[in-house]
Amino acid sequence: MKNPKPKEWLAKDLSLEKIADYKPYNFVDGEGVRCSLYVSGCPFACVGCYNRVAQNFNYGTPYTQELEERIIEDLAASYCQGLTLLGGEPMLNTNIVVPLCRAIREKYQQTKDIWSWTGYTWEELLLESEDKLELLSLIDVLVDGRFDINKKDLTRQFRGSTNQRIIDVQQSLAQDKVVLWTQSNGQPYY
Repeated sequence: MKNPKPKEWLAKDLSLEKIADYKPYNFVDGEGVRCSLYVSGCPFACVGCYNRVAQNFNYGTPYTQELEERIIEDLAASYCQGLTLLGGEPMLNTNIVVPLCRAIREKYQQTKDIWSWTGYTWEELLLESEDKLELLSLIDVLVDGRFDINKKDLTRQFRGSTNQRIIDVQQSLAQDKVVLWTQSNGQPYY
């Protein structure tokens, strides 16, 4: 696994503003019915990555204003709970996802949630660049940490290895410590 130093990898240097895929109304990328945006590019290159093709920053198609408008429109469906950012690495595509998340917050405030997966750990992100910290401030749930094939456990919801956590971002920021996201019954995900 690759372990970057703080601010070593920056979206402004790496992102080619491409996406691997956009999937409206799916049931697998977080709680409820979600719209999922898969960005391109991830230098973590975890062994056993389930979306290896999206590690290439030049894979896929350019992100467009038309796609952004479609995502915002798709989120209007009453049965759609929110947006999920995956990849590739969303934290290295902040030039795409920060404006999108701002637009979602402007239109929907907190009525639609935003989930994101990242190879960064929470602790690493707190030492990162302003764009990554801004993205963090806009999302509700973060699944953090690199996939570790030696800790692979496919029985865990929304994660592939036991080192990864499902974090309640807003509570963690408010309490200045990691607070795990809980299910509707108040229990953390296992």
